[in-house]
Amino acid sequence: MIPFRTPDEVGRAIPDAVLHLVRQGLIAYPTETVYGLGADASNAAAVRRIFEVKGRPAAHPVIVHLADPVQLADWAREIPDAVRRLARKFWPGPLTIILKRATGVSDVVTGGQDTVALRVPAHPVAQALLKEAGVPVAAPSANRSGTISPTTPATREAVGVLRSSRSIPETVRPVSRPTTPPTTYPIAEASSTNSAVLHALSCPVSVPIW
Repeated sequence: MIPFRTPDEVGRAIPDAVLHLVRQGLIAYPTETVYGLGADASNAAAVRRIFEVKGRPAAHPVIVHLADPVQLADWAREIPDAVRRLARKFWPGPLTIILKRATGVSDVVTGGQDTVALRVPAHPVAQALLKEAGVPVAAPSANRSGTISPTTPATREAVGVLRSSRSIPETVRPVSRPTTPPTTYPIAEASSTNSAVLHALSCPVSVPIW
């Protein structure tokens, strides 16, 4: 466990974190919502370790973090114009888009489904990591499955994950504190969020009601 608090410390940590990714290791890093526990998304064996450490059911897909929207074409076989508009409007940021997966995307990543969840995080540490790594990172939250997702180094369940597993302590590097807590939208504010999405799409949208 190595906490990094200054830009210089973060800069020194990134190459080390990338090296762990290359070696099929796991890394803990911040996004603008929660801490993620990540592995090279293109390496099925590495991604499988996330499931082992978290105790995550194999049928639960993981989000793939991209450095840039241009990588969409590498992971999705169909990218509608509406999706491109959403990506231009909300990426980088806390928006996950689910698309039909491209040929070659591992079942481990998608939980055996025909779709893949993609996101371009805005946190500067996540951005620096993804750009330096040169590969997308599969990263669910850094906690035991079924527990609260971590938003700070002091409270995250990833600490328990690391201490209870002999296989990964040396491979996980929390590199910074998220800049803001996760955003939540009370029901009263949901309409403004929907309006922003609809404005970005510039087309009618059918919204199911339960």
